[in-house]
This record gives sequence, C-alpha cells and structure tokens, in this order.
Amino acid sequence: MRVLIAGGGTGGHVIPALAIARELRDAHGAEVRFVGTARGLETRLVPEAGFPLELIRVGQLKNVSLATRLRTVADLPLGVMRCVELVRSFRPDVVVGVGGYASGPAMMAAILLRVPTLAFEPNAVPGLANRLVGRWVTAAAVNFEETTSYFRGARVTGIPVRQEFFEIGLLSADVSAEGGRAMPRRLLVFGGSQGARVFNQVMPRVVRRLLEYVPGLTILHQTGKGQAESTEEAYRVSGADASRWTVAAYLDDMPRRFADADLILCRSGASTVAELAAAGRPAVLVPFPGAADDHQMKNAEVFARAGAAELRVQDSDEGMEELLLGDLSVLLLRPGRLVEMGQRARELAHPEAVRVIGEMVRGIGGG
Repeated sequence: MRVLIAGGGTGGHVIPALAIARELRDAHGAEVRFVGTARGLETRLVPEAGFPLELIRVGQLKNVSLATRLRTVADLPLGVMRCVELVRSFRPDVVVGVGGYASGPAMMAAILLRVPTLAFEPNAVPGLANRLVGRWVTAAAVNFEETTSYFRGARVTGIPVRQEFFEIGLLSADVSAEGGRAMPRRLLVFGGSQGARVFNQVMPRVVRRLLEYVPGLTILHQTGKGQAESTEEAYRVSGADASRWTVAAYLDDMPRRFADADLILCRSGASTVAELAAAGRPAVLVPFPGAADDHQMKNAEVFARAGAAELRVQDSDEGMEELLLGDLSVLLLRPGRLVEMGQRARELAHPEAVRVIGEMVRGIGGG
C-alpha cells in the first residue's frame, strides 16, 4: 500500500500525521510520503522521522492581508497541478489530508484523479482546507462528534497521542493528617512550543497571592522561546517564594510533566486537549484568540461542557489577573473537584485512535 500524507505547518498537524505515518508503515507495511510547504514544521520533523517529503508552493488565506490572499489564490492552481504530478508519479492508494497549507491542493488533486481520500481533522471546527474538500472525501477521521457534519464518511477516532500519556494514573484526593484537609500540590503553566504571552505577563503578577492562598503549592511555568529570562525576572521581582516556582523556556518529557501536575493552565490546541484527555488531567483553558476559525475556542467549549476544564476567554492582562487568580486558587483548594475534572477528561480520550485511523486508511485503500 502506498499512502501520500498532505499538510502540516504547525505541530498540531505534523505530530499526529507522523504518528499515522508510523502506524501505516509498521502495522500495515505501507510506503508513505509527505507533501508540505517550506514554511511548516514538516521540513524538519518529517525528514527526521525518516519519511520522504515533497514541497509545494501555497500560502495562507485566513487572517492575512489582501495581497497575501491574492498571491495564494494565484498560486493555488499551480499547487494543485504540482500535486497532480506527484499523485501520478507516486500512484498512492490513498491520500490523507491532515490540514494545513499543503492539504487542500493535494486533496483536490486526489479527488480530481479519483484516488481515495481520508481527511484527518483534530479540531472541533475544521480548517479551511478540510472544509473545502469535506463533502468529496472518501472518509474522515475526526476528534469530536460535533465535527462529523462537515465530512462524508466521518468517524470519531480521536487524535493519536503518545502511549505514555495514557499510562498516567488519575488524580486522587489525598488527605493530610493536618486537620483532615486535602493538600494542594502542583500547577503546570504550559504555553505550548511558542509560549503564551498572556501567561508570561499575568502569572508573575498573581504568583505571590496565589502561593499565599494555596499553602504548599508549587508552580512549573513553560514560557516558550525567548521569553524565559524576562518571565523569570518578573517572577523574582514579585517577591514570591523562589523555592516554590520554576520557569523554563522548554520542558522535556511532557508525559512526566503532566503526570506531576494536579492542574494545568494552557491553551486549547487540538494536540494539547488530546493530551489532557489521555492523561486525565483537569485544566483551565485560555484559547488563543488569533487561532484560525476560532478553533481553540471550540475545542475548549467541548471540554468545558463535559466538566473536564474551566474555560476563560482572554481579556486584558488586568482582567485576566483576577480571573486566573480566582480560578486557580479555587480549584487548587478543592482536590475533589480536580479529581472529578480529571475523570471527565479521561472519558474524552481515544487510546485506539492511531490504530483505528490506520485501519480506515487500509480499508479505503482496498487493503
């Protein structure tokens, strides 16, 4: 079986795509190639994973200037023609679109050439590329029930997540001998690979009060590239007990970091919420307001409705200070509530996602 995987850009597209590629190669003996663009993370991650990568030229249509949109529209036919050439030369049994810049042209080419297609959509609301082809694909693998209406042949599979997240034990409401009061533990502030400016600005302003309100609390704050030094200085200036907080640009071994946390403050990208579900960890979600099609808000709303997370809309830094201080302190002082939220999060997990997606690809490819 030959499979062409198209799309990328961000880690939310590329990392699940690589998990699917490995499953197809290892479990089904497939030959897998990728199609991406020069501006995405796929240029580094795909070759590192040992898969061939073809590049096409295609730009953005959403949240960009009129000039950029016009260039993208002009480039689109050339991108589709290039993908037609790639499909004809590689002769894939299936083309898998994972969203992102290159996904649309490749899926359009496959549909024109009558090659079976599978759309993978991790977000509650599909991106533009998947919305354009949704009614013509052979099948779709989605993360949320709400997303099935956008596609033909859609199935809720979830997002491929590393097995280590599923092996994390659920929280328990431990009770100390001190007055029978449940003790708070650890807060993880996670801004993603790029960091989150709002967390880096607001947390140092509330950290001293938060540590006073929640005895014994410790905080691990991931800032993203180029923001650790200024954020650490702001923490230091706050006067908060330096033995109870740690600031780092990046964090390794994220499954261990999730396992160590009793509450996570984070954005609501598709991969992040999938990892929260797999780990069974409660969260305060602050969607990135600039996300395309407001998909982070839709992802967070699903978790909030399920009782797995608290949702807060990003406001001014001053407004966020009181909201986050209130949310974090109340939750950290209610371990029973954290346990319940973690259980609700785990109910949203899909431990068989990558296996099911692999079987879907094999099925529509005639395997």
